[in-house]
Amino acid sequence: MSGVTPGVVNGGISFWYADDGLPAVREPLAGAASADVVIVGGGYTGLWTAYYLKKAAPGLAVTVLEQRFCGYGASGRNGGWLYNGIAGRDRYAALHGHEAAVRLQRAMNETVDEIVRAAEAEGIDADVHRGGVLEVARTPAQLSRLKDFHAHELSYGEQDRELYGARETAERVRVAGAVGSSWTPHGARVHPAKLVKGLAAAVEALGVTIHESTPVTEIAAGRAVTPYGTVRAPYVLRCTEGFTAALKGEKRTWLPMNSSMIATEPLTEEQWAAVGWQGREALGDMAHAYMYAQRTADGRIALGGRGVPYRFGSRTDNDGRTRPETIRALREILVAFFPALAGVRVEHAWSGVLGVPRDWCATVTLDRATGLGWAGGYVGSGVATANLAARTLRDLVRLDSGQGAPTDLTTLPWVGHKVRAWEPEPLRWLGVRAMYAAYRTADRRETERHAAGSSRLARIADRVAGR
Repeated sequence: MSGVTPGVVNGGISFWYADDGLPAVREPLAGAASADVVIVGGGYTGLWTAYYLKKAAPGLAVTVLEQRFCGYGASGRNGGWLYNGIAGRDRYAALHGHEAAVRLQRAMNETVDEIVRAAEAEGIDADVHRGGVLEVARTPAQLSRLKDFHAHELSYGEQDRELYGARETAERVRVAGAVGSSWTPHGARVHPAKLVKGLAAAVEALGVTIHESTPVTEIAAGRAVTPYGTVRAPYVLRCTEGFTAALKGEKRTWLPMNSSMIATEPLTEEQWAAVGWQGREALGDMAHAYMYAQRTADGRIALGGRGVPYRFGSRTDNDGRTRPETIRALREILVAFFPALAGVRVEHAWSGVLGVPRDWCATVTLDRATGLGWAGGYVGSGVATANLAARTLRDLVRLDSGQGAPTDLTTLPWVGHKVRAWEPEPLRWLGVRAMYAAYRTADRRETERHAAGSSRLARIADRVAGR
């Protein structure tokens, strides 16, 4: 297909680093060391946790261990959606009551504001634009799901969310065939790499020790083991998200789900006039195999979705390289949404992994008996959720160490949630591949049949997935 492979930069971590440059790598661990808190993983979760711990207790010795460089994983490869979605909210409502889940949602709404506030306070220019999030429907079945989704969000207290018909949707973004949309103000576009690089610098300026090129092979009570030595600490916090399976004993904890993205060349003024999108909302849809997109600060469209969703044995890629058929599929989505962009070139493609628990619920935990803590399983909504998780880990550590009291965050329903492990191979590979094949088939059938009801295939896939 025209505009796909000739000249496209494939991999190289992500477009965000091609745009802003790779960071200078910090020194690896030089030998055995100790700290008050050791954090494994230098992405959003680990860095925000270090940030809030040092802000609360400047004298605390905090060390971050990162296998490559801060932001190498999902924090530097995501779609730049800073929004208020959180994985598992309905399950938490079923387990702990509706009001508990409302408190969790309210905390997520506030988290969007907190990240923008903290970035401004630290002088981090991450191309933030507060345009909210617009999710569109393009078929009768999607419109039915959209209306249900909108009503569901209102039931969790989001009274400032708005529902649009076809005309109002087109006034925001001219998505071909859009028959409706739901918009929330609790969202923003960000440049992922600028945010994580600025956060790492802010954390280091607070006195946190960061060792990069330092893979952790095992986490146990009181220690994080690396090839260069062991770091001992009363608290060891695992913040490894999609890379968790590489740790000893964690192969089936969270499944590393693959997501892929493309970025176009910068659009001309005429092309933007055809597309609209002046509000620069984060853009998604109601398909089962959904897409997500943003209008970048330099005038491109960055668009993502599930390509090859899972690699056998919970393997992860090294540099974000993406299969040509995935690039073609994402470009087809781009052109289906915006036919006027049929001639636009794709300049960059990349992939990364996100963490998926077996019950699709994000969690935060601190085991008071061992000092081991962890946060993650964000299922693709980690840009904001990582911040809430980090502040919760801070409060849990301070509570356990006698430096703080219970807070609103330590009593949220996702704290201490337990989930069973994923099935062994080849069952999880077969299950995930079959699940996404079913979702894609369901989307195709809904488009062809123009029926208002969701495809039965998608409902079956949801049950298999445990969603």
